[in-house]
Amino acid sequence: QVQLVESGGGLVQAGGSLRLSCAASGLTFSNYAVGWFRQAPGKEREFVAAISRRDSSTYYTDSVKGRFTISRDNAKNTVYLQMNSLKPEDTAVYYCAAEFTYGTRLYTAWNDYDYRGQGTQVTVSS
Repeated sequence: QVQLVESGGGLVQAGGSLRLSCAASGLTFSNYAVGWFRQAPGKEREFVAAISRRDSSTYYTDSVKGRFTISRDNAKNTVYLQMNSLKPEDTAVYYCAAEFTYGTRLYTAWNDYDYRGQGTQVTVSS
């Protein structure tokens, strides 16, 4: 059974940092592209960042470029989202998702991913 489990969320002051982790089990993780999404209260879920299966390609939404970094450790079946210079508008539930793929392909749409985690809350206070 495939499982994605997010961790690392919490409460942080504006300007602070958090590192989210997405731990996968039940799949050959190195064959999967992974994305991070977030959903703030009353808003639609939005794409944050994605990484190709062998870490050669990454993509970010404009609002997090230069502040967030996505990376992966296939030996640990884990993808990370390092979030620096956090802002109150980054407050949301953060989800990771995985999709089987080839080469450097990655995805920015939630519905492109077959496997999804349950989310971890990130709250940034002003």
